[in-house]
Amino acid sequence: MSMKIRLARGGSKKRPYYSIVATDSRMPRDGRFLEKLGTYNPLLAKDDENRVKMDMDRVNHWLGQGAQPTDRVARFLEAAGARPKAVRSNPKAAVPGKRMTDLAAKKAARAAAPAEE
Repeated sequence: MSMKIRLARGGSKKRPYYSIVATDSRMPRDGRFLEKLGTYNPLLAKDDENRVKMDMDRVNHWLGQGAQPTDRVARFLEAAGARPKAVRSNPKAAVPGKRMTDLAAKKAARAAAPAEE
C-alpha cells in the first residue's frame, strides 16, 4: 500500500481550507484518510503562525512508515525543519513564451526602423 501525506480540501467556494492527512494514494483527494495530521489556511498571512499547523510527532511517524509527502507538504516540512531543503531547478521559468518573444521582436523592429531612415 502506497502511503501519502497530502492536502484534503475543505471550506466553501473561493474560501479554501486544507487538512494535512495521511492516506492511501489510491483514495480520492477529499475521500477517506487514515489520520488528520494538521491544517493549512492559505487565506492567512504568510508570517501568521496559524497558517500551517502540524502534529510533527505523527508526521514523523508516518514518514518513518514510508509515507511520501506531496510537493506542497514537503515544502511545509522543509519550512518546519523536518526535512532537508530540496534543490529545485526550473530553467524555463524565466524564459518568455512564444507570444512575448514575438512581441519583443516586433517592438525591436519598430524601434530600429526610424533609426535606419
